[in-house]
Amino acid sequence: MKRFLLAVTLLLSVQAFAQKPAPSTYDVVIGTYTKGSSKGIYVYRFYEESGKLAFLSEIDDVSNPSYLTVSKDNKFIYAVNEDGKNGGVSAFTFEPVVGTIKQLNRVSSAGADPCYITLDAERRNAFVANYSSGNLSVLPIKADGSLEAPSQVIQDQGKGPDAARQEGPHVHIAYFSPDQKYLLYTDLGTDKLNFTRYHAGKPSPLTPENSISVKPGNGPRHLVFSPDKKYLYLLQEMGSAITVYAYSGGNVKELQTVGMKEENQKGTNGAAAIKITPDGHFLYATDRLDASAILVYAINPADGKLTFMERHTTYGKNPRDFAIDPTGKWLLVANQDSDNIVVFKINPGTGSLSTTGNSIQIGNPVCLKFTSAE
Repeated sequence: MKRFLLAVTLLLSVQAFAQKPAPSTYDVVIGTYTKGSSKGIYVYRFYEESGKLAFLSEIDDVSNPSYLTVSKDNKFIYAVNEDGKNGGVSAFTFEPVVGTIKQLNRVSSAGADPCYITLDAERRNAFVANYSSGNLSVLPIKADGSLEAPSQVIQDQGKGPDAARQEGPHVHIAYFSPDQKYLLYTDLGTDKLNFTRYHAGKPSPLTPENSISVKPGNGPRHLVFSPDKKYLYLLQEMGSAITVYAYSGGNVKELQTVGMKEENQKGTNGAAAIKITPDGHFLYATDRLDASAILVYAINPADGKLTFMERHTTYGKNPRDFAIDPTGKWLLVANQDSDNIVVFKINPGTGSLSTTGNSIQIGNPVCLKFTSAE
């Protein structure tokens, strides 16, 4: 009888151990400017239990991969090469378990200083925002993941009231609507958010439809949709402001605009990145340059409007980008000019950030992407 009970106890223990969820790990893929100590793209393992990072790999001789994206199937990485008039886009294979990257090819971005890239869900096309030339390009993707030459280029026209920064169009982001029926892109130079209809199977898949304007001189930069797909949040770099829109089928209605500057703030500032927690409760936005802060807002689930919660130092200079991990527990900030990435803990009730002491040193980090380590 004792042997039977012991056997049952051992069996239950084994079953309990087997049912215990495995530790959650993710890869963080990091894009950089290579003008300093960085040589290209880096991959770190991120441990959800501790918020710690461990180096996995890097790929060198990749010029200025300042923004990148990982394909939905986790097999490929695509990065812009922000090289002035010689702007390019590079494709890589990716092995997430070990974190290794191998380059497939590089093609022209059909514009100057590409600064953002995104893919459609089926990995048919890559969409690239070329900042200095003010255009948006579409690059078909082959079955092996490599890129073809651009099949379509949409060239913006116009300028804004700031003669120094808005002397012409400056396309800054290409971003899909939640249903992938529309590709939206901002133009910092003309103060517009543009909407194009996406037809995946066509050689020229984008059809311009309409645009909305922000306050002259505000310079729209990045945007994000709420997880429930009802609201769009537009970050304006030059005006350091966030505008909230109700969103429905390619149409928007302005609900609120909040400023990000502190009263009597001194020095330079410029809004950079904007993200929402997976549960949709909190929104974060970085204010870079001398401000070097990240701001926390609570989202009202009833109307999508924002309530300011806190402003937090990023423990570095010029927070160009940040990322929230898939669990919504951690937030990582890339400080471009202090060469560091800092890990913060997110309070699930208030959205407030607390320091963890976890950080890594990387030359000019400017883009962070979480992806599964499997």
